Amino acid sequence: MSEKQQAAGTVRRSDATRATILASARERFAADGYERATIRAVARDARIDPSMVMRYFGSKEGLFAAAVSIDLRLPGPAGIAPRELGRTLVAHFLALWEKDEVLTALLRVAATHPAAAERMRGVLSEQLEPVARAVCPDPEQAPLRASLCASQVLGMALTRFVLRFPASAELGRDEVVDWLGPTLQRYLTAETP
Repeated sequence: MSEKQQAAGTVRRSDATRATILASARERFAADGYERATIRAVARDARIDPSMVMRYFGSKEGLFAAAVSIDLRLPGPAGIAPRELGRTLVAHFLALWEKDEVLTALLRVAATHPAAAERMRGVLSEQLEPVARAVCPDPEQAPLRASLCASQVLGMALTRFVLRFPASAELGRDEVVDWLGPTLQRYLTAETP
């Protein structure tokens, strides 16, 4: 086997190990929260030595940041009827929360840990602000409008997927969209009060 083939094999094993660690970390953070999750528990779940976790990620904070790297894949306003953007975003966020435990883990941890809260703020501002900027009457208000939208989707996620308030958890998807869609629409496109 040539040196090039050996190097390629090492890179593939390295990528596989990293992916295994991240999958274990996501599950552990979702199950235990940030404070109770440990490097040792993640390593045990991944069936590797804890030193490998440290080698790849440096610290628990580094592991957490990598484990909760999130692309919300938000729909852009192009191709969406302007009056439907709020409803479209609510439906999109609902679909994300329903299938992605990483978001739930991040929300749980963000309530009590500054690094997780910063990560949540970053994800939402980096990805939601451009949508707001594209449609709001005053693009300088995009951060405020994105923050108001985030307050609604995070509140819904908290009551529906984390705290599981019966009234929130039992609502059908269409009902959630009907309730929250107009609110997000107002935040995005209404004139400043």
